[in-house]
Amino acid sequence: MTELSGDPTVPDGRTTWGDGLGGAIKSEEGDDIDWDEDSPYAEVRASVSNIDDPLMATLTFRSVFIGILLSCMTGAINTFFTFRTPAPNLPAIVVQVAAYPIGKFFGWALPFRSWKLPKWLGGGEFSFNPCPFNIKEHTIIVMMANVSIIPAYGIHSVVAANMWYKRNFSYGFTIMYILSSQLTGLSMAGIVRRFVVFPASMLWPGCLVVTTTLNNLHAESDGAVGAKITRLRFFVLVAGAAFIWYFVPGFLFTGLSYFSWLCWIKPNSPTVNQLFGVSTGLGMGVLTIDWAQIAWVGNPLTAPWWAQVNIGLGFLIFYWLLTPLLYYNNVWYTGYLPMSAISPADRYQRPYQIEKILTPQFTLNTTAYAEYSQVYLTATFNVTYMLAFGLTTSLLVYTALYHGKRIYLTTRNMQVEPDDIHQKLMRRYREVPDWWYIIAFLGCVVLGIVTIEVFATGLPVWGYAIAILMAALYIIPIGIIFAMTNMEPTFNLIAELIPGYAFKGQPIPGMIFKTFAVQTLAEAMYFARDMKLGHYMKIPPRSMFIAQMAACSVACFAQVGVKWLMFSNIPDICTDRNKYLLTCANAQTTFTASVIWGLIGPNRLFDKGGIYRPQLWMMLVGAVLPIPIWLWCQKYPRSILRNLNITLVFSVCLAIPPATGVNVAMFLVLGFIFQYWVRRYYFAWWAKYNYVLGAGLDVGTLTCSVFVFLVLRLPGASLVWWGNTVYRKSE
Repeated sequence: MTELSGDPTVPDGRTTWGDGLGGAIKSEEGDDIDWDEDSPYAEVRASVSNIDDPLMATLTFRSVFIGILLSCMTGAINTFFTFRTPAPNLPAIVVQVAAYPIGKFFGWALPFRSWKLPKWLGGGEFSFNPCPFNIKEHTIIVMMANVSIIPAYGIHSVVAANMWYKRNFSYGFTIMYILSSQLTGLSMAGIVRRFVVFPASMLWPGCLVVTTTLNNLHAESDGAVGAKITRLRFFVLVAGAAFIWYFVPGFLFTGLSYFSWLCWIKPNSPTVNQLFGVSTGLGMGVLTIDWAQIAWVGNPLTAPWWAQVNIGLGFLIFYWLLTPLLYYNNVWYTGYLPMSAISPADRYQRPYQIEKILTPQFTLNTTAYAEYSQVYLTATFNVTYMLAFGLTTSLLVYTALYHGKRIYLTTRNMQVEPDDIHQKLMRRYREVPDWWYIIAFLGCVVLGIVTIEVFATGLPVWGYAIAILMAALYIIPIGIIFAMTNMEPTFNLIAELIPGYAFKGQPIPGMIFKTFAVQTLAEAMYFARDMKLGHYMKIPPRSMFIAQMAACSVACFAQVGVKWLMFSNIPDICTDRNKYLLTCANAQTTFTASVIWGLIGPNRLFDKGGIYRPQLWMMLVGAVLPIPIWLWCQKYPRSILRNLNITLVFSVCLAIPPATGVNVAMFLVLGFIFQYWVRRYYFAWWAKYNYVLGAGLDVGTLTCSVFVFLVLRLPGASLVWWGNTVYRKSE
């Protein structure tokens, strides 16, 4: 892919409108760039332009205004719906497409006039509309929206504390709490960018779908000689077809989404439903024709095939083999429960009723707990916990073995791998000094300490420090896996286990600890991913820094403001009586987890005498298992085991439950077709259309899912017939 994406240029290939951030471009003297050079990776060559216009406007009034507007709107909308059951989710890729006509409109409507700035502001010229809307402005808008579109995890812990623990944390606390955790993630991502963003081998496959869509939208001509259809037309056709098709599994015949066809044939067979069912079974039926179900684990047209094989291997071994063995042998009493369910159970085989073991002050009633029941987990949940324990240690050991030398040399400012064309082009721009990110990090840490101390959260400073250190410890291991595979491992279980032991009987400090650990790391991953997007699209680093910092800060106020307005004005919120279905399922899940880990405590589950204590041995397994594989590959570097990644094998647990075999199996089937077979035997087609196809399916399906919810389901429309009820009756 070598063509520029359709902005007017002067004959030498440069725009005449100037850079969007004064002083962002270095002198080009000594540039050593071969304009025929391209990325060594086929995925990147197929999706990212290998040329750049360093004078193209980037951080303009238009891009900043639209970016902040969409950041606030999308963050506010998703925050509102996160309290609803069921809840639609406005996805980032839909915002990415919507930003294009908005930018074009601003380019048409805003005046072209320029103003001379006073000397104390630099003395340059300023214009609200310096040029036609271009691809770099569009990228800035996408980056700003990406960092704010997902509701902050900490909001649910604040709601849980307010609603059920009767701890009325103020608006000021919530702002400081969310802001400190979000911006800490940004600063940490900036500090480690040389490890997970700059190297060419850190592909970040998810970014390639975004770059493909951006290039398609801005391309005037994208076809090779003799091409039958351009990428843009192909994208529009796929997105339109996916939009229309989703009405079938999403509204007209929902049984096709949960295609448990064997259960339809034998609806009264427990074994068939346990193995082939989708809602409470293992989903061995394999088939579904709903792209939303297929892409549940990840877009199969994006993740590398070797990574998908590792995911499939983990699922086959642990969920389709080990889980039935545990279940049918009644290990840990799993045989008395559904094969797969997302909630813990009591000894009466019902969902665990938290209210039975709480006092009126929302503390643990140990007598009631002893009389009622301990917590029991389903077979799939037990396997998920085992894999999560193994994942936390395998991440560190795998990174040390396979990437330790790279990390050490990079820390010493020694080049590990040669710069690709994209890194060479980015060296034209002034880099963000590390001390910017370090100061931001220290400022966020101070803000976090002030937050937990001034508002008396019960979380000591040393507990806050451990949470931040956990995020810092895992940011490079998780970042490397995420960058190479498009799969994001997490350490949620350990982030609950540690405060469960450290703050026994104190659920609120545990929730806050988990937020500072998990949300900080998650935000760091999102920011690092967007830095790679900016790297691919040649956005000046200082423009990225300003845009991400501004969007994150403003979106925090928007999200917290929406939460405050909702809870101040909507009656019966977070109850079953709410007429808008604002039952706060996510906050209730946070509350339930806080009771299990904070009040009941991990000691009752995993200490000596605890029913699930054997699961802790998986931490040792996770630490040891990568070592013999690494040693074997050192001796036999061409061995097939070189593609075996124990961390990825374990990370299959991150989606299950609620994901089942249907999601993973179809993910693998389409991955084999497109990422192995088509890529190997029809490479020209794959290089031109594979990521366009993935982006089109995502855009069409996700847009229609939001449309179906808002236009049909929210007003109460329904279609009652066999095809929409069969999957419920047969499981």
